[in-house]
Amino acid sequence: MNDTSSQLFYFYNRHPISRDIIVAKLRASHGHLDNLRPEDLYAHDQDHYGGLNATDELARAAQIGPGTAAADFCAGLGGTVRYLAHKYGADVTGVEFTPVRAAGAQELTQMVGLQETARIVEGNVMDAPLADASVDAVVSQESFCHVPDVKKALAEARRILKPGGRLAFTDWVANQPLAAADVQLMWDGMAIQPLRSIPDYRHLVEGVGLTVLSVTDLTEEWRPILKERLAMYQRLREEARQSGTPVGHDAFHESYIRFVDLVQQRKLGGVRIVANK
Repeated sequence: MNDTSSQLFYFYNRHPISRDIIVAKLRASHGHLDNLRPEDLYAHDQDHYGGLNATDELARAAQIGPGTAAADFCAGLGGTVRYLAHKYGADVTGVEFTPVRAAGAQELTQMVGLQETARIVEGNVMDAPLADASVDAVVSQESFCHVPDVKKALAEARRILKPGGRLAFTDWVANQPLAAADVQLMWDGMAIQPLRSIPDYRHLVEGVGLTVLSVTDLTEEWRPILKERLAMYQRLREEARQSGTPVGHDAFHESYIRFVDLVQQRKLGGVRIVANK
């Protein structure tokens, strides 16, 4: 196992949003786990900035609708996969690298009865387990920042897209170069790979043969969202401690506090890029 794999497994095995946390919350709110609906998960499984509204933006950008074959790169616990399948009627396959989250995603999907149109497979987005020209859309949310070679992941997205298919994703960017101490902190706490600027990201997408349709700087939009997200993580950490579930490692919380601070300073930020094949 290489250093990146070890770091990702360590980070996500202790992430403050987990299958166990979600199930505990469902039990607390419903008293049981019977007859759950996809909507019952929305308050718990949308682990990306901006919640369902952000996913709706990607769905519109990627032209996802009834019958669309879609892939979600770095699918995590499958929140986006299930939402696109349920709300939009798409057939969605999520690719998730970490075994614990892939397994948790599959279990949550079965709990709400979406396994026929929403599936999460364990795999590496740099070598996606999907056939050439097999999907109409590829989406990803704040996840390529963990991928060692984003160019390979983007090339894989292009490979599996049908002609005319769309890629729509959001990710972290560096609006200014980070100090070495911050680079190390982001790696130690959240397995963040070296980040690039928005122009560099656009060139990377174009470099794999995709045509960029739009580039949106999300830094200002993310600033209040991330303040709220930090407060949520702090609440979740205390709830996890009380329930006896993993509370996340200290380096994550230290790095996330610094991440939010850097976004407030506009040194870090976000981008949404839409492209087609």
